[in-house]
Amino acid sequence: MSNTRILLVDDHSLFRFGIKSLLQSQSGFEVVGEASDGLEGVKRAKQLKPDIVLMDLHMPGTSGLEALQMLTESMPETPVLMLTVSEDAQDLMQALRSGARGYLLKNIEIDFLIDSIHRAIKGESVMSPQMSATLMDAVREPLIEQHVEKTTIKLTPRESEIIIMLAQGESNKSIARTLNVAESTVKIHVQGILRKLNISSRVQAAVYAVEHGLMPNS
Repeated sequence: MSNTRILLVDDHSLFRFGIKSLLQSQSGFEVVGEASDGLEGVKRAKQLKPDIVLMDLHMPGTSGLEALQMLTESMPETPVLMLTVSEDAQDLMQALRSGARGYLLKNIEIDFLIDSIHRAIKGESVMSPQMSATLMDAVREPLIEQHVEKTTIKLTPRESEIIIMLAQGESNKSIARTLNVAESTVKIHVQGILRKLNISSRVQAAVYAVEHGLMPNS
């Protein structure tokens, strides 16, 4: 099996060195390139075509958010995980709306990062646990909600169950276990939800669930 090819985009060289060393000490990972700002990161991504991009949010010059938007448009098949110190709700929401596959804080454990990379490459969305509550609070803020389309698309009862569990951070395997169905069945439902809502990621589905009052006690 070939290694997972990773591009690191962060303006702190010492942090890049540390993450690169940690990842390459693990079996199955290869850091194929580095960049110190968003624009350079986009250029390197187009050249190297990595399996995944780990990108900081706030960088001098072209920010991680701007670079994310460029990559979402030009390389939508390449997952981007934001790796940041920012716990700000607006940063989180902007990143998710711009197509980030996940939002991770830099204080996570290496095992969580590795698991997140694997899940993101498989098409799942990931988030640092402490940001889940921030997400729930953020989408209820009037300033954030004022631009949200309020027309709710009708989901089937099963789809409604699954989108709630997506919003609670459950994996396909966990959802399958809870519903006592095959994991492949869950994947089909998730794909159907994304297609019906015209969105591209599980995190965006979670945002939709909270914004449209699908969550229990929301």
